[in-house]
Amino acid sequence: MGPSQKPNVCRRLSRRALGFFSRDAGVVQRTNLGILRALVCQESTKFKNVWTTHSKSPIAYERGRIYFDNYRCCVSSVASEPRKLYEMPKCSKSEKIEDALLWECPVILELGHSSRSHCSQVSSEQRLSIGPAVFHVLPFSLIGILEINKKIFGSVTDATLSHGILIVMYSSGLVRLYSFQAITEQFMQQKLDLGCACRWGGTTGTVGEAPFGIPCNIKITDTPPLLFEVSSLENAFQIGGHPWHYIITPNKKKQKGVFHICALKDNSLAKNGVQEMECCSLESDWIYFHPDASGRIIHVGPNQVKVLKLSEVENNSAQHQISEDFVILANREKNKNENLPTVTASGRVVKKSFNLLDDDPEQETFKIVDYEDELDLLSVVAVTQIDAEGKAHLDFHCNEYGTLLKSIPLVESWDVTYSHEVYFDRDLVLHIEQKPSRVFSCYVYQMVCDPGEEEETTNRSCKKDCNNFKF
Repeated sequence: MGPSQKPNVCRRLSRRALGFFSRDAGVVQRTNLGILRALVCQESTKFKNVWTTHSKSPIAYERGRIYFDNYRCCVSSVASEPRKLYEMPKCSKSEKIEDALLWECPVILELGHSSRSHCSQVSSEQRLSIGPAVFHVLPFSLIGILEINKKIFGSVTDATLSHGILIVMYSSGLVRLYSFQAITEQFMQQKLDLGCACRWGGTTGTVGEAPFGIPCNIKITDTPPLLFEVSSLENAFQIGGHPWHYIITPNKKKQKGVFHICALKDNSLAKNGVQEMECCSLESDWIYFHPDASGRIIHVGPNQVKVLKLSEVENNSAQHQISEDFVILANREKNKNENLPTVTASGRVVKKSFNLLDDDPEQETFKIVDYEDELDLLSVVAVTQIDAEGKAHLDFHCNEYGTLLKSIPLVESWDVTYSHEVYFDRDLVLHIEQKPSRVFSCYVYQMVCDPGEEEETTNRSCKKDCNNFKF
């Protein structure tokens, strides 16, 4: 169990005003976020639905901004009621937004994939290649467009860049890793600068502007040195932990739902490294390395969330083991109709035995698990659907101990057959839902004081001010 003593917000504010902190540059920010966390999780704080909107095009959210109409319209969700920040002018039917750059990423950023080469002088075979565009973030600058063609890499189904690693995937389940730095050093034909004039293939134009675009300036003519390869079902592959480990599913269909956690240095299976959540459900459980960089692993099933830790085996520092850090269980009652006896017409008693699915909609089921890094909270969406109407609530758990700190009911109905996204960002909760016929709905909740409790604890002379006060 976690510490029982609650943080004193008044004391923290006083110490902040007096400057009672170490000289660590980030300590004031961490203190502010600690105060916000205490306010978010206190019993009297509520989250109120302040705005609801609907759209015929997908709705996206990123760090306090809501995007509509394929990123052409941007709305701020930080104010007491969302307000429009900007709206880009409509463009002709021959143009469209291919992708969007959001400023939250590693030093190297991949823009996206293209099903065709961005250079006008290539063969039909090369036009089938994958071409991710790659940028430096700070300062923002173009590295180039990388061509991954069939002659060099074979029948590639997908490719992506992450933390300086080129990851290439094949339909067979094979995943191969290459150093992107080594590739650029060896195969970059010409450096490009966005907005600057460039001569390419006998044509002169401005890099990044139509119709010149961005030439494909990184052409791999020979197989680059292979860093690592592994085979996994459906190309499922993740790297994380301390020291580095990876998670795969053995490349056989009957192994779906079985996860192997292995050391990257020698492919050895960690002790207790085979993780299988014994659940009977329509939707598969999922697993990933914890985003808090603690090296832990989150394994989510319909009725439980396991947080696993990676540690050295006692008396053997060369081997590592997997153990449970804590488990979050869904709030369920044993089905009352299970194994009830039935009396036949002849008077014979027959016991019927049946098992419900672990993700049966009439039982509380976990749908989304996320991590709020600034407040150090795990957010878990749990849903129960009775008859035609489903109800969901968002729970905040202590990231260190798993303790339930607060539960927020969502007022809108939750249909489990629809696609849902839920974001928890500081004092904001946002729910995006996709309904049939491409109707998208967005529900925004903001943290507020509970007016009912204010009336009971506040002097009448200042009741009006307190009721209108928002954090």
